[in-house]
Amino acid sequence: MRRIFSVACVALSIGTASAQTQPSPPTTQEETVPTGKLPDIATPTAYRLDFTILPESPTFSGHTEIDATLNQNATKIYIHGRDLDVASASVEADGKSYPITYEQVNPFGLAQIDFGRELPAGRITLKFDYEAKFNDDQPSGLYRVNVDDEWYSWTQFESIDARAAFPGFDQPGYKTPFTVSIATAPGNVAVSNMPEVSEETEGNLVRHHFRTSPPLPTYLVAMITGPFVTAETTIPATPQRPEPMPLRIVATKPNAERMQFALDQSGPIVALLEDYFDQPFPFPKLDQIGSPIMPGAMENAGADVYGDDILLLSSDPTREDMRTFGMIVAHELSHQWFGDYSTPKWWDDIWLNESFANWMGYRIGSEWRPDLDINNGAVREGFEAMVLDALKVGRPIHEQITADSEVDSAFDQITYGKGGQVVAMIAEYLGDEKFREGVRLHMKRHAYGTASTDDFFDSLATAAQDPRVLQSLRSFVDQQGVPVITLHRQGDGYVATQAPYAYLGTTQEPRQWIVPLCMRRGDTERVCTLVDQPSMAVAAVPGDGALMPNAGGQGYYRFELDDADWDALIASANTLPASEAIALTDSLWASFHAGHLPVEKLVEAARVLATHPDHQVAVDNGERLAGLKERGLISEAAEPAWRETIANIYRPALEAIGSDVTTGAYADDNSDRRALRSDLIALVAGAGGDEALRAKLLTALDAFLAGDDAALAPALRGTAIRIAADERGAPFAAKVMQKAYAGADQHFQQVAASGLMDSEDPAIGQFFLKVFTSDAMPANQRIFALYQLLGSPGARDAAFSYLADNFGTLKTSGGGIFFARAGGAFSQLCTREAADTIEQKILPELEGGTLSLRRAIEQIRNCAEFKDAKADAVSQAFEAMQQ
Repeated sequence: MRRIFSVACVALSIGTASAQTQPSPPTTQEETVPTGKLPDIATPTAYRLDFTILPESPTFSGHTEIDATLNQNATKIYIHGRDLDVASASVEADGKSYPITYEQVNPFGLAQIDFGRELPAGRITLKFDYEAKFNDDQPSGLYRVNVDDEWYSWTQFESIDARAAFPGFDQPGYKTPFTVSIATAPGNVAVSNMPEVSEETEGNLVRHHFRTSPPLPTYLVAMITGPFVTAETTIPATPQRPEPMPLRIVATKPNAERMQFALDQSGPIVALLEDYFDQPFPFPKLDQIGSPIMPGAMENAGADVYGDDILLLSSDPTREDMRTFGMIVAHELSHQWFGDYSTPKWWDDIWLNESFANWMGYRIGSEWRPDLDINNGAVREGFEAMVLDALKVGRPIHEQITADSEVDSAFDQITYGKGGQVVAMIAEYLGDEKFREGVRLHMKRHAYGTASTDDFFDSLATAAQDPRVLQSLRSFVDQQGVPVITLHRQGDGYVATQAPYAYLGTTQEPRQWIVPLCMRRGDTERVCTLVDQPSMAVAAVPGDGALMPNAGGQGYYRFELDDADWDALIASANTLPASEAIALTDSLWASFHAGHLPVEKLVEAARVLATHPDHQVAVDNGERLAGLKERGLISEAAEPAWRETIANIYRPALEAIGSDVTTGAYADDNSDRRALRSDLIALVAGAGGDEALRAKLLTALDAFLAGDDAALAPALRGTAIRIAADERGAPFAAKVMQKAYAGADQHFQQVAASGLMDSEDPAIGQFFLKVFTSDAMPANQRIFALYQLLGSPGARDAAFSYLADNFGTLKTSGGGIFFARAGGAFSQLCTREAADTIEQKILPELEGGTLSLRRAIEQIRNCAEFKDAKADAVSQAFEAMQQ
């Protein structure tokens, strides 16, 4: 699964039961009630799932039969089922049928089955008839959405939400065949994991029967139903697959004209993956399905589901749209092998699925379209994960999970960003051929079965024949933290010292890694060595030019240098490959936040990198410099100098490519150049405060609001609205929102709201707070809207105060558990008082799943500590720059 890590999307992306389910009365049995893995009393061997799904109805119904083996004599067993209204339940054993008692015993969907007698060890069949409600709030379980007055339904079962759709043994280690049928209205499309084999009339409904699947865990079962439109083709045969394979794109009706890109491009990605794994696609067909509220994607076997904006692209997609498509589609399709074909034994090992797929998504996406530079996104994501991984509160990639409440914490940036970067680092050091041999061996050893972390390591070790490489991988997987390698010159070489990275004012427990350190000087080949000691000599790096201590940018570590080496590397930064420039920027800012480098070094790096050919690299430092004011590091007296510094850095780059703000002015530019122009205008007019450019934007905005769509390019409307909001206040905000929601342009509605919420005006913040806390906003959406306001300079304090005072009420409206997922929203605060409030008023209300919130508390305190220690020095530095 690929999750998109924004506040709004994370809020939607995890659907656990605990927010909405009330537990049944506690069980009276004396034995301990399991909180995670089920007791090994019964093992499922096959499922037969028969559903009646009419998405326009608030409920669905099901008949489930589970063949299982009792491993010992038993009177009771535990399975899973959440919020299911079970009308009848029985067990067949020894040719006889007995009624059984079904009772849900905790809010996570643990259910107890009482046989009413002792049954002997052996084969049994459990049967259930039940009804349940669709999820109308977020994509979890069996959920439905109304699109243009028609209802559609999808399933999202990862991690533990299959139990909201049918009773079963809902944990990944149990893989069995599934035979599925779906009854729905005539004319509706029905999709499951396997090809449809027949349909029959059943009263006034049509029942669709699907082929029995290979062994699957419950979380990979899929059922999609509604008046969808489809587009079909076949993926041509490949050396690994001698026959063509059916491919279908499935979309809601409004997206009927947006299916062709996915239809044309999914097949080539499948072929690249077949070549990498040297195996045919593991399932007999592939459906690629769009969902309007999916905040990411899900690798259901043979039936992947994606957010509409990921899968369903226009006929002229932007480079960024294509990058997202290529990476996420390659990620999900790689799961068809690594996750579906071979599945983790337990949630401890889910990192293996997601970290590997993250790496594969970028790798195969880059093979699919080398011109899109997709792989640079992997490097960015890896370094972004370090922000969390360097905290004292955290977790390793490979973490023991003992309770259902802990499962969703495994789906975070540590698993995706850090895990993907660590896999990339080891694959790069080991060499592509050996690493691929290990992966192929792993697939063969665990075909349609389950595997643990140790199983994967054993396959890699067999191929690598280098135990230290595996030890290195374990050192990164089994402990949290970010190593920082400090390089001091010693003769012709260096002394490399490793230690855990620590933010200013914090200390870390001693840790040691085996770091694959790869260095390059100038244009020479890189030189790699394993740094396996706290301090050790490393040989001289041949060649001329500046030393790059993370050649290729693939290493999951930060670096520190002597002043002369920093200066030389910064001076040559605009000639570095994008991946290395990203690594440099991360280490520079990390050194700053550790209290080592002065802000002047960051400004100099921004000047050099402003001309880098990669547009994101070119503006990254500027956007970070712009964020200094929001973090309280720029005094009122220093603000003019800070603004002038930013404007002086980026104004020349903008002048070189032009600053016409009208629609279509640069139609011949590629999308990267257009995006660079938009970002430069945002920096120069926004943080830079360039009066002439601000006036140009406001004039164009007024013309646009008056009805001239061509007056202001769509990519600049958010920037113009934000600038206007700061100058014109709350009445302007109300006027813009009224215009935005009077029309049907959802994109402009989002742009308008985001631009206004970026304002520093507290009156506009109060305006939005009033809107978001009114009865007109559904209760289940209110809490997530408030999360977004935490990112608004003008609204932040008021939104936080409201959240703190009303949390007890808000958490009962379907959002409480999601503080665990969206805790990062609070990390934008920067006062000790805010940290204390979260710790004292909000954290005690939660029952598990608090890792993200505890991280945010630490981040807030780190920010306050840094502000107190460095604000004066930073402000004085900017003032000195303009003297």
